[in-house]
Amino acid sequence: MFFFILGLLLLAAGVVVGRNTYTGSPASKARLPLLIAGVALAALGFFTSTVRQIEAGEVGVVKLFGKVQPTVLGPGLHIVNPLADVISFDIKTQNYTMSATHDEGDKEGDDAIRVLSADGLEVVIDLTVLYRVVPNQAPKVLQTIGTDYQDRIVRPIARTRIRDNAVFYDAVALYSTRRDEFQNRILKTIEADFRARGLMLEQLLIRNIQLPESVKQTIESKINAEQESQKMQFVLQKEKQEADRKRLEAQGIADYQRIISAELTDKQLRYEQIKMQRELAGSQNAKIIVLGDTKGTQLLLDAK
Repeated sequence: MFFFILGLLLLAAGVVVGRNTYTGSPASKARLPLLIAGVALAALGFFTSTVRQIEAGEVGVVKLFGKVQPTVLGPGLHIVNPLADVISFDIKTQNYTMSATHDEGDKEGDDAIRVLSADGLEVVIDLTVLYRVVPNQAPKVLQTIGTDYQDRIVRPIARTRIRDNAVFYDAVALYSTRRDEFQNRILKTIEADFRARGLMLEQLLIRNIQLPESVKQTIESKINAEQESQKMQFVLQKEKQEADRKRLEAQGIADYQRIISAELTDKQLRYEQIKMQRELAGSQNAKIIVLGDTKGTQLLLDAK
C-alpha cells in the first residue's frame, strides 16, 4: 500500500509539472520520468497490496471495512482485496502455564491456582494448558473473541473450572489417590468450553499440587510410620527364617548322630582303622602307627 500511494503522488506531481511549465523547460523534462515512476510504483504497490503470504502453521482471516469474511486462507500466497486486512492466526499447539514459581509461568510472579477442597483446606495447583485454534473456526474466534483469546478465554476458563471441580475432593485425595480422576474431570469440562469458542484443548497437565504445611507434615509422619513398620516386619521375618534354618540344621545333626549310633559296629570301626593305617603307611612323612586293639596296642615309629 505504501508503494501504491507513493506512485499516485508521483503521478500527481507529473501532471502538475506538465500543466504549470512550458514546453522545453527543465521542469517539463522531468514530467515524463515522474509519470513513469509514478505508474511503476503504483503498479508495484497495487500488486503487493493484493498478494498476501500466509506462513506455515498459520491461517489468515480477511477483514474488510470491519466485517470478518468467512473464508479462511491457508499457508501460501493469496490474492485479496487491497483494501482488506488479513489477520494471521497461529494454529500450532500453544501452551499456557500458571505456576507458583517465579518466571516459570506466562505471568510474572506467583500465578498458581488457589482452590478450596471439600474439607475446607486451601490447595495450590500449578497447571499447563495445551491447546490450539481450530483452523476453520478462526473467523469465529476473530469475530467473537479477537486475537487475545489466551487472556480472554484460556486463562479465565481454566482457573474457573478447576475451582468449580476441586470442591468435590478432599485435599489429600487431590494430592494422591484421586489426582488422575480430578485431572480427567476438569479436562472434559474445559474441553467443552473451548470447543464452543473455536479452540481445541489437547491436554491438561497438573504439574504440581501443594498442600497446606500442616497436612504435609501429617502425611510425612504417616509415611515414616508405615516405612518403620515395614522395616520391622522385614527384620522379624528375617529372624524367623534364621531360626527355622538353625532348627533344621540341629535336627539334621541329631538325625545323623542317631543313624551313626544305630548302624556303626565293631567290625565297621576295625575296617576303617585298617584303611587309615594303610594310608599312613604309604605316606612319605614321619608318622606313628598304632596297631592292634585296646587289649594289645603296638606303636611303630617311622621317622624319615
